[in-house]
Amino acid sequence: MKKTLILIAILIIAFLSVYFIFFNGSSNSYVLRLDKISTGDLTVYVTATGSLNAVNTVQVGTQVSGTISKLYADYNSVVKAGDVIARIDTTFLYQAVKDAQASLEKTKAQLEQDKRNYDRIKTLYDKKLESQTDLDAAQTTYEIDKANLSSSQANLDKAKINIAYATIKAPIDGVVIDRQVSVGQTVAASLSSPTLFIIANDLKKMQVEATVDESDIGQVSVGQTATFTVDAYPNETFKGTVSQIRLNPVVISNVVNYTVVINVLNNDLKLMPGMTANVKILVAKKENVLRVPNIALRFQPPIELVDTSAIKYMKERFSRFRANADSSSNIGNNSLKGFNNSNLQTGLKNGKKIITKENSSKQTSQKQKLNNDEFAKFGLSQIYPQYEKNSSSVVDQFTRGRLWVKESNGKLKPLFVRIGLNDGSYSEVASRQLKDGEEVVIGATTDSEEQPTQQSNPFLNNNRGGGRRMSIR
Repeated sequence: MKKTLILIAILIIAFLSVYFIFFNGSSNSYVLRLDKISTGDLTVYVTATGSLNAVNTVQVGTQVSGTISKLYADYNSVVKAGDVIARIDTTFLYQAVKDAQASLEKTKAQLEQDKRNYDRIKTLYDKKLESQTDLDAAQTTYEIDKANLSSSQANLDKAKINIAYATIKAPIDGVVIDRQVSVGQTVAASLSSPTLFIIANDLKKMQVEATVDESDIGQVSVGQTATFTVDAYPNETFKGTVSQIRLNPVVISNVVNYTVVINVLNNDLKLMPGMTANVKILVAKKENVLRVPNIALRFQPPIELVDTSAIKYMKERFSRFRANADSSSNIGNNSLKGFNNSNLQTGLKNGKKIITKENSSKQTSQKQKLNNDEFAKFGLSQIYPQYEKNSSSVVDQFTRGRLWVKESNGKLKPLFVRIGLNDGSYSEVASRQLKDGEEVVIGATTDSEEQPTQQSNPFLNNNRGGGRRMSIR
């Protein structure tokens, strides 16, 4: 009897242990956080920073040395091409002209003397009274004097041109954004020309030189719309158009960047050279598409909330689908074995290539015309074809993802969908089983914790998309 009571007590203890280990530990109740599928617009931007500059900036220098005698332009002066903006003292330049003139007269006199000497020796030579050596020497001296005369004339012309260079004129229409000399200052033109002024072309047409990270440059192409803000006008957004993608890499803090030029109209002259621009380049946009919060795609439910029977059914269905697909592929391959009309197949392929080439050629010519018109508007001419950067379009790119929906029995069932455009908060979703307003699970909390549970699920992969082995139709 005593042994029986001990055995019963041991069984009761074992039963209670099993109960508390396997049942009591999983008795937590979960509260699901839900959100709805909505219809809206999605836009994808590439962000960058850059600086505003004039489309064309010219450094005005001098080709002659001297002292600045007069200035006719100052900071912010609006000038036209050909306007006199400064003069250099010409005292020494006129002396150089006189010196060159005197040298020319001296050379002329020497030439006349040597010519008379040559004529006299030649006459005597004809009478057999002078040697050939004396005649050759006189002729050589005469020809050297003619060359010296040309050289003296060139020196005189150069001295006169230097006087003209003493008058500094504006090379382009624009505004003076920097003046680096003052009256009385001496400038020396030696190997490099000193800079007197910096003139920016019409500031109503400006450009932003933005640095774009190498991971984003593949999405940028010529002709895309860009918006940007500057600190001077934080509540105002300015618009521009991508006009150039420069091939020269710029390494900043060991990160490779590329310069993207954005043309901007500045009709109200609010923008000034050197301003820092916070740029957003529109690379993709879709309107009125089904979208889902990104957090729903990252949600991993606890194992006790998953409907394992639904997952088992989906796996079996997928296996049957794969078997049928393989069978159909084999039948199709066998049926093509006896079809040897290679001319027809080649014709179809060539036709497809021709159509694709024609469409590509038309698009390229249209883009090129647009770019040429755009550059012409800013005073630039494109002689060579523009490198437009054949960007990868993110509009038509889809990946696979997984959502979780609540069933009538309270369990969660996975729903595999196609994921398209992603703006950072929402993602485009495509599925025949989803409709606007349908609820999806974005999180689950227990009574004992407020944070969403992120337990691993042995039935599915733990990547972002999840269920990538499932066929999406």
